[in-house]
Amino acid sequence: MAYFRNTTVNLLNLHYGIHCLALTGGGAFFLVFLLQSGVPAPGVLAAISFILLGRFAIRPSVLVLARRVGLKPLVIAGTLASALQYPLLAEVHGVGPALFVLCVFSSIGDTFYWTTYHAYFASLGDAEHRGQQIGAREAIAAVVGIVGPLATGWALTALGPRAAFGANAVVLALSALPIVWTPNVKVAWTAPGALRASLPGALMFAADGTIAVGYAFVWQIALFLALGQSFSAYGGAMALSALVGAVGGLFLGRLIDAGHGAHAAAIAVGALALTTVLRAASYGSAPAAVIAQACGALVICLYAPALGTAVYNQAKRSPCPLRFHIAAEGGWDLGGATAGLIGAALLAAGVPLGACILLSLVGAVAAFLLLRRYYAGSAAGAGAATVTSIPAEP
Repeated sequence: MAYFRNTTVNLLNLHYGIHCLALTGGGAFFLVFLLQSGVPAPGVLAAISFILLGRFAIRPSVLVLARRVGLKPLVIAGTLASALQYPLLAEVHGVGPALFVLCVFSSIGDTFYWTTYHAYFASLGDAEHRGQQIGAREAIAAVVGIVGPLATGWALTALGPRAAFGANAVVLALSALPIVWTPNVKVAWTAPGALRASLPGALMFAADGTIAVGYAFVWQIALFLALGQSFSAYGGAMALSALVGAVGGLFLGRLIDAGHGAHAAAIAVGALALTTVLRAASYGSAPAAVIAQACGALVICLYAPALGTAVYNQAKRSPCPLRFHIAAEGGWDLGGATAGLIGAALLAAGVPLGACILLSLVGAVAAFLLLRRYYAGSAAGAGAATVTSIPAEP
């Protein structure tokens, strides 16, 4: 297993696994807790859109700091800042000042963490093993995803939101420890051509952000309502889906690294589209919703390596991985915020949740076309390199 030989990537995956213990715990309950705390469903989607637009506005500040200190300190700082949002989440009681403060802190923490983490992973990972390294990362995330929602669902029911989300914040802060032993990555003061190189990644992430609104955000609300607004039942459904998807990503990651990225992308996006339709059709039925949730875990293990390999390898080849991911994450924010506001307007107008889930199909079509273009171009480049006996990335 050559993809395990990169010690730095192993440490980053360990960090991500601990991070995902919190993300699949408190993070998975973020929207549904807002819903139960008194924020109406359209307001929940509007709040998420506000967070995304805030991220888009402050994201250029990441470059200003990164040029001075490098990526590693900002990944650590972003991790710690992200942890602060969970104690604030526990204090939300409907639409009001607490919700506004939560949105502001979430925007800041998520901006600094995700932008620098993606650029860091892109810089330190291996292009020839990228699919398997991402697959291993997602498999770790799926395994811890069994524990996170069960523990948080129990804690919310038995101990209350302050204890549950406080523990979640501690776990998230501890995930910064493995990064201490990884190297720093400097960021160039100038990088000619960086913006042009980042456009494909921004488009891919815009499609992914559009997918996330119906497939993840609206779906979490629909699943919670279908399960009688029970935190324990919701956590159990999340844990079951994580168990189903624990090994899926390793298979597809190997397929991508073997040069079959176009086929892998088609399988992944096709599965995503079918599961989106299944989730929309299951609205209101608890058994069908649990099955649809379980199918979704396998989709993530298929889809994440296909998208991640394309984006991370483009970032590593670009003049500046950080500038690439600032643009790419900006695309995600705009795609997600736009779809989120559309979804909020539809819900406010009385459109059923099941219909709003189908918004993700627009993003799925765009993601398929963009990934097919990327992997076709990669295969063509590899073929040309073979003819001229020059090694090339697959």
